[in-house]
Amino acid sequence: MPSALRRIVSVGMLLVSSTAAVAASPAPSSRLEPQADAPDTAASDATLAARLDARGVRYERDADGDYRVVFAWQQEQRSQVAFVAGRAHVFGDSAVREVFSPAARVPAGGFDAARSDMLLRDSQSNILGAWEIAGDVLFYVIKLHDDADGARIEQALEAVAQLADDMEQRLTGEDAL
Repeated sequence: MPSALRRIVSVGMLLVSSTAAVAASPAPSSRLEPQADAPDTAASDATLAARLDARGVRYERDADGDYRVVFAWQQEQRSQVAFVAGRAHVFGDSAVREVFSPAARVPAGGFDAARSDMLLRDSQSNILGAWEIAGDVLFYVIKLHDDADGARIEQALEAVAQLADDMEQRLTGEDAL
């Protein structure tokens, strides 16, 4: 059975303490600024917890208000943290919410050309989401319409966690995030 399929079957969500590496890095959404004439997204923010709770997703809120979920794959003895942005961002007449997971620290000076090319090609091969750099951390990010139901948010969390963990192993050989 392929590793990716094995992971989907064996995913379990656990809460663990925050990692210093992720806590010190800005989330991908921190670079987006709301528009002056943006509609209030507070109502959708208030329902996010309810949507996650309805799916049985175990999470904790971090200092930025993001929803933090930890996935553990017992068979591979690995874990990965993923987040749902605590705040939606206006896009035209709707709003988007980011679901993201850190994969690795970006080396000083950035990735070399070969790794940058590999990340771009990997982004292209995935149906939804892409690799992004925020601060000195590489994240896999999926942007969903803010009215996505709990099942879609849960699927996005599972996808970003799996893809980021696979890339972390590929780039570093470690399980630090």
